[in-house]
Amino acid sequence: MNMKRIVALVLAMVMVLGLAACGGSSAPAATAAPAAAGDAAPADTAAAADGDKVLNVMVEVEVESLDPQVATDGTSFEVIANYTDGLTQMDADGAAVPAIAESWDVSEDGTVYTFHLRQDANWSNGEPVTADDFIFAWQRAVDPALASEYSYMFSQIGQVKNAAAIIAGEMDKSELGVKAIDSKTLEVTLEVPVSYFLSLMYFPTFYPVNQAFFEGLADGTFGTSPETVLSNGAFVLTSYEPAALSFSLTKNPDYYDADKVQLDGLNYQVIKDSQQAYMSYQNGDLDIVMLSGDQVEQVEGDPELTITGAGYLWYLTLNMDKVPALDNQNMRLALSNAVNRASIVGDVVKDGSVATYTAVPPQFAAGPDGSDFSADQTMFSDVCADDAAKAAEYYEAAKAELGTDTFEFDLLVEDQTETQNVAAVIKDQVEKALPGVTLNIKVEPKKQRVADIQDGNYEVCLTRWGPDYADPMTYLGMWVTDCDNNYGLWSDAEFDAIIADCTTGAYITDAEARWNAMYDAEKIVMDQAVIVPMYTKANANMIKTGVEGIEFHPVALNRVYKNTVKG
Repeated sequence: MNMKRIVALVLAMVMVLGLAACGGSSAPAATAAPAAAGDAAPADTAAAADGDKVLNVMVEVEVESLDPQVATDGTSFEVIANYTDGLTQMDADGAAVPAIAESWDVSEDGTVYTFHLRQDANWSNGEPVTADDFIFAWQRAVDPALASEYSYMFSQIGQVKNAAAIIAGEMDKSELGVKAIDSKTLEVTLEVPVSYFLSLMYFPTFYPVNQAFFEGLADGTFGTSPETVLSNGAFVLTSYEPAALSFSLTKNPDYYDADKVQLDGLNYQVIKDSQQAYMSYQNGDLDIVMLSGDQVEQVEGDPELTITGAGYLWYLTLNMDKVPALDNQNMRLALSNAVNRASIVGDVVKDGSVATYTAVPPQFAAGPDGSDFSADQTMFSDVCADDAAKAAEYYEAAKAELGTDTFEFDLLVEDQTETQNVAAVIKDQVEKALPGVTLNIKVEPKKQRVADIQDGNYEVCLTRWGPDYADPMTYLGMWVTDCDNNYGLWSDAEFDAIIADCTTGAYITDAEARWNAMYDAEKIVMDQAVIVPMYTKANANMIKTGVEGIEFHPVALNRVYKNTVKG
């Protein structure tokens, strides 16, 4: 197929997945020199899963954490979800279906959920999965001592009673609105109704942790090896160590739904260089691999090529707190208009990814009338476009306001092929459009790159965000004052007030008014160039003939293998 057909296919597939998952929950997956050929770990560094029906999977980056209340990245979420079930899980269309909770009741006012847990749901040490396992995990997540980056999922997003006050240190974690009616009945109380609450339950931050097991481990060792995690899901972790370049899981024979699991296991390899990854695929060492844009052109028409929407918005975050020039609105607008997104997706990424000119990416969230929130990618064209002339106008204003005509910024990127290539083009485009601006590319492993933007130790960074649930708030909520994901440390009282009305105030039961208010909030973000949106990612996958049933999602968990078959 040609590239225009690939783009059309991606948009169609992401629309189907996004609409089906309306009210669904993230994730956030899917860069300077290419990794060396030795990126794949030698076979003797980790015990691989055995059997004809073991799926060999490539990922681009290492697992950052196997602690469900600490993990923040798509690779970690995927692996954790392989061996852990939450109260619900995703079906093929992204809808929430029973998992550890076999059923639930919801109060008439929508604020109390009573989950009835499976009697046959057990941990891999033989202990039953209980309501207390969820209570322990959720209290960990909101405990200020843990400082979980995703704690806001319980307060701002999930609206679990007292979560916000606990996170702020104003209440004890024991006051969280969750309690055990008995060992297999969990009651959750919300501050206000949340229409997509059931879909949040398949997001890994809400997964259970066995308290006795956790507290029996040495401090800081939870999630660092197969011996320091428990499984209640389809697979069991059998080999892993932090920063491992290969690790494996095997089928869990004691899983309550084991009869539906057809794979014997999963073997993962971390390969950052796309050419090396494709060679491994051609050699038969991998069953699924993601290709770079150049490779997609080489395999057009191959029946093993599958294009899927990944859901991630790649964007530039700008550190307004650390860099005075970036605290200037005209400078930010100049940068936003200096890049040529169409060229980046067409000439560099080349995998069906879509140039994006809105803070909320297209094709994942449908409104009350069924329309895509970001279908109109020209709505902010006055402040965000591929327009070097407009960029020059903003730049002249910035220079006058800042009293200088030379600027130097470090552009932080991670050590993957694609993002390094994109960064090189951004540097070229910006420096040509804005004479006097210099971008110095700084390359780090993803884990360090994430740590640096979280700590504010950066100037400009090419980063990404995947939707945690199919609602625009999964993006808009990031820019609330003091949100952990508000990396630029931007603050706007009007924006905060709108988001509050959409989450806890005037619009919580008025879907149409809420939808319109979120457009108002997005306009503030775009007018002030809080971020520079770049493109919405698609993944070009090669999948071996005979492998069927990998479920791809643009939200929460990008790949699910429970129903995968390897012929």
